[in-house]
Amino acid sequence: MSQHHLTKALELFSEKNTAIILEVKMLNRSYYSNSLEAFLNQRNDAILGNITRNNEFSLEDTQKNAWVEQIKILKISLSRFDNGHILFEYTIPRMGKRVDNIYIYKGIIFILEFKVGETQYFKHNIAQVFDYGLDLKNFHEGSHDRYIAPILVATNGEIHENNIDCYQDKLICPSCCNTRELSNLIYEISQKFCDSNIDPNEWEKSRYKPTPTIVEAAQALYRGHSVKDISRSDSGAINLSITTQNINEIIDYSKAHNRKAICFITGVPGAGKTLAGLNIACSRQKYNEEEHAVFLSGNGPLVDVLQEALARDEVTNSDVKIYKTEAIRKSKLFIQNIHHFRDDAIRNEKALLEKVAIFDEAQRAWNKHKTSNFMQRKKGVLEFDMSEPEFLISVMDRHEDWTTIVCLIGGGQEINVGEAGLVEWFNALKKFNDWDVYLSSKIKDNEYVGNKDIVDYVSMLNYRFCDNLHLATSVRSFRSENVSDLVKYLLDCDIKKTKEIKGLIGDNYPICITRHICKAKDWLRNKARGSERYGIIASSGAQRLKKFGINVQYKIDAKMWFLNDETDVRSSFFLEDVATEFDVQGLELDWTCVAWDANLRYTQNTWEYKRFRGTSWQNINNIIQKTYLKNTYRVLLTRARQGMIIFVPEGDEKDYTRQKDFYDGTYEYLKKIGFIEI
Repeated sequence: MSQHHLTKALELFSEKNTAIILEVKMLNRSYYSNSLEAFLNQRNDAILGNITRNNEFSLEDTQKNAWVEQIKILKISLSRFDNGHILFEYTIPRMGKRVDNIYIYKGIIFILEFKVGETQYFKHNIAQVFDYGLDLKNFHEGSHDRYIAPILVATNGEIHENNIDCYQDKLICPSCCNTRELSNLIYEISQKFCDSNIDPNEWEKSRYKPTPTIVEAAQALYRGHSVKDISRSDSGAINLSITTQNINEIIDYSKAHNRKAICFITGVPGAGKTLAGLNIACSRQKYNEEEHAVFLSGNGPLVDVLQEALARDEVTNSDVKIYKTEAIRKSKLFIQNIHHFRDDAIRNEKALLEKVAIFDEAQRAWNKHKTSNFMQRKKGVLEFDMSEPEFLISVMDRHEDWTTIVCLIGGGQEINVGEAGLVEWFNALKKFNDWDVYLSSKIKDNEYVGNKDIVDYVSMLNYRFCDNLHLATSVRSFRSENVSDLVKYLLDCDIKKTKEIKGLIGDNYPICITRHICKAKDWLRNKARGSERYGIIASSGAQRLKKFGINVQYKIDAKMWFLNDETDVRSSFFLEDVATEFDVQGLELDWTCVAWDANLRYTQNTWEYKRFRGTSWQNINNIIQKTYLKNTYRVLLTRARQGMIIFVPEGDEKDYTRQKDFYDGTYEYLKKIGFIEI
């Protein structure tokens, strides 16, 4: 059989399939779009007819009545203006929502969010319209350099005193008004911030390049949105779509020819590996064809957060009443903890329901020693003698016809003892040599397999290298795609390269340093706008930061920390509970404070690796343990989407565990790179 099947499968990746369109497909982004003059002269029922015809969802009376009211209000409020352009229900793909109205006038993009019948200006509604403004500012090319004015209209509200001000990026602070004050508010803003005219047709055609958080992406995909709707489509990140397409072709080929296949996707931190995996899991939920897919991860916090987020979203947005317990049950079928999946497979020796399994962070799967030891101690399975990769492949191998495994691999992501790395998968596959193996062409790189020759491990397998199974561009840090490179060179102690990358990043992605935790907290609060999330993160080995209220030994509730709002003391917003690398791997925040302790110290152009035991710091001499610690800081330094501040405390000569020289070298190193001190 050799490589015949692989060659045939890869032939399916024709230019037609892999030449994914670089521009966002221009669908109707709004339900209605017209000049102000035409809008004012058009009959109300004709406008409503245009809106309802473009509505792809079931139309409730409440929505129809809201549109009727908005048309009336806007005709009265905008009649005083001599020109402009009006849009109804403009889509915000990243958030899976639509703005009620956009009015383009005097070079300003007015975002109008109506709460018909409402008497109060609720904080969450203000945050909603603010988030719409941030979304256009960050992801819509035609809005990048334009004034954007978010306005919340509570139709029956009291007169609201607005402080009309503007951020440096031309995003105007959110304003609130009732029906009667809307016209005056638009006029006042346009007098203060008018700009050159906007061509509304060009603005509507402008590229929209969203970069959702993994939580936003999971929610949107779960609701049925396409990955193309919620992810960037520019040439820098286009291979996310190509990779997804290629995986689907492999699955289709395996299904059609009764083959068993395993695919290895690699990618830089934040490149969208998890997004690609979630998209594949959603697209392969073909129950009428008895094809089931599951997204598996050994990352407990990630699984908990995504399951909770999907359940909350379904309860909030479902057309029919659904209880939280039922929504949680459904989300757990789609996203599972890999250890629970393993336990179910032990109890049931038959082939499982799932034909497609996506393993997130597959490089973190357990080796034979850790898996066997855990199964014997915790589960009472005395004769278990397999690594986690071997057992998981054996479970999917139970299918008599076809199956596909997709392994998502991150370089430099192993952070815990017993995490096998990539080689363990290839050792396991030697026992399943009838499987087809598709490998990212970048999997040969040092960051994935160290100094090992990958060909030595796969030479006896039916393998093929595929260029399109590598995700090369970080889409987490949408403000700069160079952050992962900067972190790599920083941790490699390459000052010259780090400074070069920092120069490329410029002001797009602010990185500051401080020796005062209060300043770091203030920096986070001042940077975040709307519902942008921020928090403090630190290494699990940062044992001597307790003095500053940073207690890494306290276990956070990841669901609450990542999902709850600023009114909840358990949320990241309160800046009290600190997340470690185990809590944040695979997840992200908009702004982070990375608290840096003396477990990783910069001394004489290199790192010293330490662990705190009992009452003192001890050297880490084991090369693997050093790698884990270095990877810990790699994870921490790549969690922020928009910017970060690094807190390195001042030492205290009166405390032998926090001497000045434990910290000064690291701070001076970061300062030398050119990070801004505050």
